[in-house]
Amino acid sequence: MLQSRALVIALILLLGTTFPEVHSKSIFEKDRRDWLVIPDAIIAYFYDIVNKVSPKVGQFLADAVQTPVVVVPRNFIIRETTKLSILAEQLIEKIKTLWYTKVVGY
Repeated sequence: MLQSRALVIALILLLGTTFPEVHSKSIFEKDRRDWLVIPDAIIAYFYDIVNKVSPKVGQFLADAVQTPVVVVPRNFIIRETTKLSILAEQLIEKIKTLWYTKVVGY
């Protein structure tokens, strides 16, 4: 029992999420900068399956994911990857501008 609980906690820490966020956001949303959307969706489906089989384990997972041990690092990763996404978008725009002005001659 302890090994399976440790495995579940490790999985949650690896792909941790808050379930209301997953169900409220689309994976295919065009302007989404959150890079954890795919792991979030996987965890949401995993949670749905576990919750159907055993609501007690599902509740344990939901409670474990809401702990600061999971939420704080996840929020940090989201914040930093969002910054990287914005910088990448700005770089792409600068490259496009450079391409059109210097190479193509517009």
